Amino acid sequence: MRSARSATPNAWRGSSNRWSALALCAALLPAVVLAQPVRIGVIAPFSGPFADYGQQFDVGIKAFQKIHGDSVAGRKVEIIRRDTGGPLPEVAKRLAQELVVRGNVDVLAGFGLTPEALAVADVATQAKKPMVIFNAATSVITTKSPYIVRTSMTLPQVSAPLGTWAARNGIKRVVTLVADYGPGADAEAAFKKTFAAGGGQVIEALRTPLQNPDFGPYVQRVKDAKPDAVFIFVPSGEQSIAVMKAYGERALAQAGIKAIGTGDVTDDHVLAAVGETALGMITTGHYSAAHDSPGNRAFLQAVAEVAPRSGRPNFMAVGAYDGMAAIYESIRRSAPGAIDADAAMTVLKTFKTMSPRGPIAIDPDTRDIVQDIYVRRVEKKGNELWNVEFDRIERVKDPGKER
Repeated sequence: MRSARSATPNAWRGSSNRWSALALCAALLPAVVLAQPVRIGVIAPFSGPFADYGQQFDVGIKAFQKIHGDSVAGRKVEIIRRDTGGPLPEVAKRLAQELVVRGNVDVLAGFGLTPEALAVADVATQAKKPMVIFNAATSVITTKSPYIVRTSMTLPQVSAPLGTWAARNGIKRVVTLVADYGPGADAEAAFKKTFAAGGGQVIEALRTPLQNPDFGPYVQRVKDAKPDAVFIFVPSGEQSIAVMKAYGERALAQAGIKAIGTGDVTDDHVLAAVGETALGMITTGHYSAAHDSPGNRAFLQAVAEVAPRSGRPNFMAVGAYDGMAAIYESIRRSAPGAIDADAAMTVLKTFKTMSPRGPIAIDPDTRDIVQDIYVRRVEKKGNELWNVEFDRIERVKDPGKER
């Protein structure tokens, strides 16, 4: 039988071991905090008439994580997808609130359509959550919350250069045909301003419903007006296919009326479905799958690996890819623990990188993207149609925010 005296050192040794274990746990706490996942809530239409928007975001996110991994600075990055089935602003707002309150997300992202982005702006402000726009392109969006940053484009950014190009290339009289919502109004106004400055004239301005329009009567009005060209902006996907089908059926090309427009109309993902009616069409845009750069080749290869049956990626996939790059940088430069929104915005407002589209940066004053805009022509190479870049306007800011 051991004496009480001989038992005492053992007791202290046990106690010492317990204190050592506690000390070890305390030392490891920062690593545990560091390992907490970052949760990104992606809100977009993954179903319904604009389902391609969400699907392209998904392609871009997966391609980015294929190249850069699904963790950064020791932290797992979790993607939580929510489908609006939109455009349904009230659904987008409800989903954002749920993601913030119940989903404990650190960042809100996605937003294919302007009405949904605008509906969520107040949620981002009240919850103090960074909100990264992957596509929605009305100029005013970033002014609606100090926590919004955009990695896609604005419609004035791509439309204004086309007005200048058209006026310099023998086009004098134009009819504009745009979707009747924020981006359409922005596209129409920006094109008209620069086209008029170059001596051109918009002789008629037509607007079509955002959902399920019959383009035939509108295109007929274009033909009856006998302009040199029709400037077109409609959301990419089903509408870009439909408007170019009407352009072909009403024989506008045969009547000498050129088609010009934003890159949405000859969206890479649906260009094959648009068909040869688009041959020769001039558009301005910030990304083409035909862009010749190492970064774009790596992006296309990653897409082929993560989504081999998804078809050609488009500018929305690149907006999501670059949005993820911006978010990763904000995580990399954040302190361990929960993402501090104001600190993250400091990083996001000065973000710059070499994108698959070329060099991009965020304007710290507007939190909008600065990027090169390309003039492209639809050409056939082999058996495929491509948006072939032949001119570039460097470092374009959003003209919609010019003072």
